[in-house]
Amino acid sequence: MVTDLALLRLLQLVSPGLPIGMYCYSQGLERAVDDGWISNASDADEWLNGLMAICLTRIDLPILARLYDAWECGNVESVEYWSRTLIACRETSELRAEDRHTGQALARLLDSLAIADMQPWIRKPETTLATIFAFAAVNWGVPKRETVIGYLWSWLENQVLCAVKLVPLGQVAGQRLLTELAGKIPALVNEALNITDEDIGGSAFGLALASSRHEMQYSRLFRS
Repeated sequence: MVTDLALLRLLQLVSPGLPIGMYCYSQGLERAVDDGWISNASDADEWLNGLMAICLTRIDLPILARLYDAWECGNVESVEYWSRTLIACRETSELRAEDRHTGQALARLLDSLAIADMQPWIRKPETTLATIFAFAAVNWGVPKRETVIGYLWSWLENQVLCAVKLVPLGQVAGQRLLTELAGKIPALVNEALNITDEDIGGSAFGLALASSRHEMQYSRLFRS
């Protein structure tokens, strides 16, 4: 059960105001819009729904759960293993850079809040956002399932905000999209938490292509 304080800490972790620079990243969405793949709310819904089901549910979320377990039992070797695994699943340099930069920024923030053990992770090459997010959740007593739900919600909210700016969508259309896709989160989290080690993995060719093309995009608002 989530205590009141743990819930507040989770809300702090998933807040768009968390100073780790998530607003700088669109994860290929900017290029997909520029190439005409996404031009309205329906297209954005299909794109984000696909990424949630294929990538987040089959890669990020089950690895986040394993990182949570590793931090909880103090197994740093396992933390490093799953962090490297997550980075290996990133198919472009800018997606790998995003993971490292946001993870290191969160480690730096936690260190500045006098939370122990974060200093080494500020510069570790295997640092990812999921790595430090899981650490913070364990440190603050947030249960594993709620941690995974919050992580997916944070990703989705950021992506919808990117879609509102880029497509562009109106604020109401953005909230409608967020409401519709958020309704799928509980079932996706259930699926993610039941995935075995051997079944972790997945690839969305459109994301890899959009991200690789974004790396060479002449004019852009986002870093990914």
